Amino acid sequence: MTRPTVPDTPSHLRLQDYLPYRLAVTSNLVSRLVARAYQDQFGVTIWEWRVIAILGEGVPMTAQAISDSAAMDKVSVSRAVRSLEERGLVERENHAADRRSRMLHLTADGRRVYDEIAPVALAQEAALLSEFSDAEIEMLAGLLDRLRQRSGVLSST
Repeated sequence: MTRPTVPDTPSHLRLQDYLPYRLAVTSNLVSRLVARAYQDQFGVTIWEWRVIAILGEGVPMTAQAISDSAAMDKVSVSRAVRSLEERGLVERENHAADRRSRMLHLTADGRRVYDEIAPVALAQEAALLSEFSDAEIEMLAGLLDRLRQRSGVLSST
C-alpha cells in the first residue's frame, strides 16, 4: 500500500485500502473473537467487559472518564454501567469533588468476574499475536499509539 495523498481532484475511494475502514473492520473482528470467549461463559457484552476492564485497574472513575478512556460513546457506557449495576458488579458512590457526578467501582463480585475474564482475554490476545515476532508486536503497538495520538491531534484542531 502506498502513502495516501490529498488529491487535487476527486478520485475513486477503494474502501478495502482505506485505513479507517481497515482499522474498523479489524477492530470489529478482533473484538468479536475475544468477546466470544467470555460472552457465553460470563454473560458479559463487549461494552460491559470494557467497563469492567477499565475499573479492574482499581481506580474508581466517572462514566464520563470511562467514555473518554475507552473512546466509547456515552450511551454505550451508560447502558453497560446500568446493566452491571443491576447485576451487582459495579457500584456508584458520590464524587467528593463534583456532586453532579458519581464515581464507579467494581464490587467484590465485579472483581471476581474481572479476575476470571482477564486471563481469558489475555489468552485470546496471545493467540492473535502468536504468529508475530516480538519486534513486530512492539512495532504494531507503537504504530497504533502514534495513530491514536495523531487522531487526537487532528480531532482537536
